Amino acid sequence: MAIELNTLCLQCNLNRSLEKARQLGDEETAMEFARELLTFYAQAPKGASSPYLGVQANALLKKYYHLEDDRYRQEKIDSNRFVLERLPQIQPLVEGAADPVLAALQFSILGNYLDFAALQGKVSFEELEKMLLGALDMELDMDCYEAFCRELSTGKKLLYLTDNAGEVVFDRLLAEQIHKKYPQLEITFCVRGGPAHNDATREDAKVVGIPFPVIDNGNTVGGTELSLLSKEAKEAMDAADVILAKGMGNAETLYGSGYPIFYAFLIKCAHFQDFFQKPMMTPMFIREKR
Repeated sequence: MAIELNTLCLQCNLNRSLEKARQLGDEETAMEFARELLTFYAQAPKGASSPYLGVQANALLKKYYHLEDDRYRQEKIDSNRFVLERLPQIQPLVEGAADPVLAALQFSILGNYLDFAALQGKVSFEELEKMLLGALDMELDMDCYEAFCRELSTGKKLLYLTDNAGEVVFDRLLAEQIHKKYPQLEITFCVRGGPAHNDATREDAKVVGIPFPVIDNGNTVGGTELSLLSKEAKEAMDAADVILAKGMGNAETLYGSGYPIFYAFLIKCAHFQDFFQKPMMTPMFIREKR
């Protein structure tokens, strides 16, 4: 299960962590941090995904540099506010589209751009503003989308696995359109159990007004690590007829798990470029491999 980390992931994770360490302190401390981090990397179990490494890297940054757990808090606040302010303009475009569910899905995938961890220093609200203008022109795998709609039409429970703050506003819009078209569905949102980069938590779900039941995954992995799920989240996974998993982290930790999952994300790293043979920032809507 999962998209296993490789040397590209190790290089990316190590570079980001060491760059942060050098910014925060002296070379001696950075080397102590690096030694402990490399030891953890060397001992990571075979099959581990990149998000698995993130928890320990964050713990070590806190140990050596006393960083706050929620160090992306301001980015999350800004992201939620940015998308909420634009919702009055976006919602009519979605509701007036020939297929409001598809239109909302396009905006939702575009919202995956708000990833301050993967796109280190490259997230720009000005750029997102421009990207929103072309959201309805986004090309997706329509065979996969039709399969998604068929399963929604016959399913009873949809579990929505969220990713980033800000992005979760678009997720709310998509879930609302799904509920209108498939009113028999019970929709549940699942957020992170605590600070994980700029990923959405219960606090973000409340801020953006998610109108569906919200649970959390019980941990701070930037994905859905099955072995670490809370009982509530595991039961929700097992009971779901359809699961919509947003973002690369959820794909990294779940792809190949066998659950009835549809994955929606933008390709934002070299490993995903290589794995899916697609260029950077390609919108992806795929289903669990069979």
